[in-house]
Amino acid sequence: MIQVGDQAITKHDWTQWLARHEADGLTRSLKVADSPQAPHMRIDRQDRLTFCSNDYLGLANDPRLAAAMHRGIDRWGVGAGAAHLINGHFTPHQQLEVELADWLAVDAVQLFSTGYMANLGVVGALMGRGDTVVADRLNHASLVDAVRLSGARLSRYRHNDLDDLERRLRDARGERMILTDGVFSMDGDCAPLAEMVDLAERFDAWLVVDEAHAFGVLGDQGGGSFEAAGITPGERVLRVGTLGKAFGTAGAFVAGAAEPLAVLLQRARTYLFTTAQPPAVAEASRQALAIVRDEPSRRHHLQALVSRFRDEVAGMGGLALMPSSTPIQPLLVGDSARAMAMADALLEEGLVVPAIRPPTVPRGGSRLRITFSAAHDENDIQKLLSTLRTCTKVAM
Repeated sequence: MIQVGDQAITKHDWTQWLARHEADGLTRSLKVADSPQAPHMRIDRQDRLTFCSNDYLGLANDPRLAAAMHRGIDRWGVGAGAAHLINGHFTPHQQLEVELADWLAVDAVQLFSTGYMANLGVVGALMGRGDTVVADRLNHASLVDAVRLSGARLSRYRHNDLDDLERRLRDARGERMILTDGVFSMDGDCAPLAEMVDLAERFDAWLVVDEAHAFGVLGDQGGGSFEAAGITPGERVLRVGTLGKAFGTAGAFVAGAAEPLAVLLQRARTYLFTTAQPPAVAEASRQALAIVRDEPSRRHHLQALVSRFRDEVAGMGGLALMPSSTPIQPLLVGDSARAMAMADALLEEGLVVPAIRPPTVPRGGSRLRITFSAAHDENDIQKLLSTLRTCTKVAM
């Protein structure tokens, strides 16, 4: 017997469950891309204008990253062949960690193969049975799973509700950890980090922030949520970042003080027991970091696109903007079927804008999740806005 949402499923019931899932408008399906990641792509043999990628700075197909990866392959080969602690930690991995630490002004950085694995590794290494993780209710699934697998007690506070967070910290047992996204992936809003740092210090708690959608995007140097808020993280703050979003490559990292990073090296199971990412990917990520640091114009252009979109939609009527100043711009629809109808109508016009439905978001919270890239131009935004005007009426 397996519990799936509110349904208890046996091996004989999957057909019924799949049918009900489809009837509820929740079925997901794969699409096949036949071109590089970009705003304009060939998907399922059709030319599409996409507003669904997390390639926020438009680096996934940057020729400089491709050249760096080619050089990395020529020098280091294709695969790492082993875990970091065996003989899979190559010079490019080490150089990338040092350069990321310098960029973020932290003691150390540790690479992981994915952001999901980084989150599992951090929480599992620092927390266990008898401890309490106080986590935002809208955290990414990887953060929820990280707590469950750690064995620690999970206490979930109302989204960005500091009073509820403080109350739960006061009631917490054992080691305490505050766990939150920096930028929430389905809402696009930001965690109130200044107040959370204060609470973490008062309760002697760890503060772990998933910066997957903030690194490279927020702050003058792209340093993420803390830089944007003007906060210097303390010794008990760890930040998790991914390289597959604004950096355009793949993998993830954890940044922080020397001691907790040393603990991760010894205890993070998702680091100890998996093959390291290919060293050529680390070379491409080093090139991406240089671009993130040296080309703030990409962030300026991206923010200008977001501002224009919000201004236009606010005056459009019939569309519910959510409170986000980031490249994640969800339009709240509510009903799953209507969200799918709107996404389908947009697709008919050649635009890929995903409908996000439960269980990814709460019931009644279905939405169109629009994401912008620095590779979009004004014509792309104009096409999106004009099509939204038409599709909103069609799906009423």
